[in-house]
Amino acid sequence: MDRLQAMATFVAVVDGGSFASAARKLELSPPVVTRAVAELEERLQLRLLTRTTRMVRVTEAGARYAEDCRRILAEVEEAESAATGTHGAPRGTLSLTAPVLFGQMYVTPLLVRYLKRFPEVDAQCLFLDRVVNLMEEGVDVAVRIAELPDSSLQAVRVGRVRRVLVAAPAYLEAHGMPKRPEDLPDHVTVSAAGLSAQPEWRFSVDGQPRTQRVAPRLRTTTNDSAISATLAGLGIARLLSYQAAPHVAAGTLVPVLQEFESAPVPIHVVHQEGRRATKKVRDFIDMAVESLRADPALR
Repeated sequence: MDRLQAMATFVAVVDGGSFASAARKLELSPPVVTRAVAELEERLQLRLLTRTTRMVRVTEAGARYAEDCRRILAEVEEAESAATGTHGAPRGTLSLTAPVLFGQMYVTPLLVRYLKRFPEVDAQCLFLDRVVNLMEEGVDVAVRIAELPDSSLQAVRVGRVRRVLVAAPAYLEAHGMPKRPEDLPDHVTVSAAGLSAQPEWRFSVDGQPRTQRVAPRLRTTTNDSAISATLAGLGIARLLSYQAAPHVAAGTLVPVLQEFESAPVPIHVVHQEGRRATKKVRDFIDMAVESLRADPALR
């Protein structure tokens, strides 16, 4: 097996988590796959995988090597496309991740336009309200709504959102409008930040950060359910501004305590490959940056 084939085999083992899954994917026998990885380790004088009877786990050095292998294999594929005259048409599978509701509201419509424009590309989406490790889970592009820690990822800022409090007009008519954050314990609240016993909501009061503990009557792990309960008049919810924007525009939700909002949260499109990104990734990022930056709800 030549070196590029061995690299592709190793990446398949890392992505699939076992020699057997890599063998099925590549239509090879498990001994061939095992031998290819062993030859790589011998050539590099490096342990790439830790093997047990039940699973295969990539070592730290193996994870770095797998990332380099993916980049090299993508560059080879692009070089071959250029040589055969298909350089202008991205192809392959694009994998991406985003928060659940952002994926539904923004990424899916964007991805539909992208797939219609580039018929040789397929897509896989992981819409999850957690941070996905791009390398470990084989993801090309992510949308992150947060301040980014220092990392090897390439990031393009495309907008920002605010943390907002909203309630239905019927709730405010029945219970009144809170004037300051410390009024919130006297109100029914809805939390979409998980199941912690006593969430703390952050505000800015006279230019200084302040937290206010609330005891939500409803705690939920999904923003959709929190929005539904708030629209039904249950209480006051804390959401990101893009999540509330359609309902605020329609008048079915009303902003609360706007003058005490904390600092906005940036939105980034991130990926691993920098200037060496494959054409399918570069074209999607170009489209995403243009589309998201133009959206007034994300400014």
